[in-house]
Amino acid sequence: MQENENSIEIKDVSFSYDADDETSGKAPRLALDGISVSIAKGSYTAILGSNGSGKSTLAKIIDILEVPDSGKVVIFGKDTSDDDLFWEIREHCCCVFQNPDNQIVGTMIEEDVAFGPENLGIPNPELRERVDQALKDVGLYEFRHKETMALSGGQKQKLAIAGALAMKPDILILDEATAMLDPSSRDDFLTLVEKMRVEKGLTLITITHDMTEALRCDKIVIVHKGKVALEGTPEEIFLSDDLWKYGLKRPVKFNFAFEIAKLTGSTLTKEDLKSNETLIASLVKMLTKPGLTMPGNVQVDKKPLDDKDIIMSVKDLSYTYGGSETKAIDNINLDIRRGEVLGIVGESGCGKTTLISHMNAIIRPVEGDVIIHTKDGDLSCKNKKDTMKIRQNVGLVFQYPEYQLFEETVYKDIAYGLKKMNVSKEEQKELILDAAGKVGLTERELNSSPFELSGGQKRRAAMAGVLVMRPGILVLDEPASGLDPKGRQEMFSIIKGLRDSGTTIILVSHNMDEAAVNCDRICLIDNGKIKAVGTPAELFVKKRADELKVQLPRITRFSAVLRTELAEIYPDIEFKGNCFIPEKEARVIVSAVCEAGDHNA
Repeated sequence: MQENENSIEIKDVSFSYDADDETSGKAPRLALDGISVSIAKGSYTAILGSNGSGKSTLAKIIDILEVPDSGKVVIFGKDTSDDDLFWEIREHCCCVFQNPDNQIVGTMIEEDVAFGPENLGIPNPELRERVDQALKDVGLYEFRHKETMALSGGQKQKLAIAGALAMKPDILILDEATAMLDPSSRDDFLTLVEKMRVEKGLTLITITHDMTEALRCDKIVIVHKGKVALEGTPEEIFLSDDLWKYGLKRPVKFNFAFEIAKLTGSTLTKEDLKSNETLIASLVKMLTKPGLTMPGNVQVDKKPLDDKDIIMSVKDLSYTYGGSETKAIDNINLDIRRGEVLGIVGESGCGKTTLISHMNAIIRPVEGDVIIHTKDGDLSCKNKKDTMKIRQNVGLVFQYPEYQLFEETVYKDIAYGLKKMNVSKEEQKELILDAAGKVGLTERELNSSPFELSGGQKRRAAMAGVLVMRPGILVLDEPASGLDPKGRQEMFSIIKGLRDSGTTIILVSHNMDEAAVNCDRICLIDNGKIKAVGTPAELFVKKRADELKVQLPRITRFSAVLRTELAEIYPDIEFKGNCFIPEKEARVIVSAVCEAGDHNA
């Protein structure tokens, strides 16, 4: 292979985990299988693939965190197999992973950011300037003297990103680095690194499950079972009908556009996908041609729940962490309805996790209270005597499920709570199999170590460990974070099934598209206070969203442009409500066009 100083060249690379551990008794797990890929210097490349496809391993190979079993890796003319070049390559390559806790080494925020450049021997005052600028870039400068463990999940991710930026790398690899960021922080960060790429010639590689994020790139590489399955521009990749077999799907606006094309008997081309402008123009052309037929009726709004049937009441709840002068949550009052899916959204550090930690007395209320209304009477999270009953009624699954798994097998992990309640082995088995069935865990997975599971399987195992207690309320903190599109769809199918069976779901999410589709109501928190509570249809209209300074779902933003274009052509057109599912929104728009344009006459 020619050693090109203007590219990253990966040729016939294979890698297996546990390959050098003969004492483990386990067969090596093949992660990369003769993969070859070339990434140009200064380019912006997205690496996509399902969970377990080998994406993260490929990132580690580039950053020399792992060494290939076979094959060759050359980084801008430097062979990674040359030990003398190890530190020279590592100095110019930085990787930000999904779980920031695995990357935080300092006690104080500014110390953590300084760790990398300090180890490179960067002297003051340059070291000071790098740390301050990196913290300003991610919006953490004012917290620079704060302890790292006092940060929220999203703020920790920003800290990990700041640590990478302070290294001033030539290659920046983002492995689901934006997964825990709220929409505003995510967009700000991507804008920042894209600007750095242009100004400083940074080579940017993003490993992501966000298909819309991948649209920002020059090139997409899809990895499947350790090999390159597809490679091309975003337009070329998202025209493919093979995405679903790789655990992927098109971005929301493309799903919407392809559905309109199908309903109108039209075809989308690579040129149509180049930009919003070309795509909107193509859709308008499709929708104004004669002979359109009316699609079937579309149910837009969900059936309203009984707003008087309250299962949990949060009353005047406030909480301040030790050493802080600012309240993490401030005078929260909220009623949760029995059988609903309530979304809790807001920027990183706004108080979401603090609020849900009070809901099953992980944090005991100091000011105010959380009351659980059961058929046997009310339970107070302030009352220590009620704690056991509260945790039987309110299950909580955090955003990093691996922290909740600790037993030898998944089966034993799920059984842990039942053993504490002295449930017989026969009844345990029945309850465990029922909980496993609800989340889609197989018998093989039940008998596996929880630490051998994929990210999606770990989430299911953690959820089963909570569901086995048969709680009436299930609190989920970012349940789909880090999952590929197919895994996300399966997770929300599980949540829908639980809701349909009578479980009340409280869902913390940064993803406005998923909150709009899956939640009956949404509670927006800002700086520890409730800013608004309402249905997605009430909150996600432009005027209201502008007032609340909340980002609209992607489908709403894109289809609003199309609706405006159509309204100029058909002045009397009437769109019957917003719809947050692309396929349904497409049918709403085609129906309205058929009525307004009298296509059936």
